Amino acid sequence: MSATDTIKSTVTSNDVVLYMKGTKEMPQCGFSSRVAGVLNFMGVDFKDVNVLADDEIRQGIKDYSDWPTIPQLYVKGEFVGGCDIVTEMTLSGELDQLFDQEGITYNKDAAEKIREANA
Repeated sequence: MSATDTIKSTVTSNDVVLYMKGTKEMPQCGFSSRVAGVLNFMGVDFKDVNVLADDEIRQGIKDYSDWPTIPQLYVKGEFVGGCDIVTEMTLSGELDQLFDQEGITYNKDAAEKIREANA
């Protein structure tokens, strides 16, 4: 199976996927830590893929999304964005809206706490 096939299978068989450096329990870069931290704090059940464990996946995800940086968040098979986009969406409430639209379970109170802390 090619890296592209593996990536496509992963993003389509999991509701929320984060391609990141490290794992959700042990992020290996600040940007990955921020996005994983938001998702963990909001109680989102997501699949983490450590790109540091596989060079083909690390390059493959950049090619797959046509996005040059990691982390990369996917919801229901669609690319959402990287750290800056996810941060902006969290603070504006757009991430909540996306999760609501797609039927993703998350803690609405936790999302509000993030916004309050960053107001």
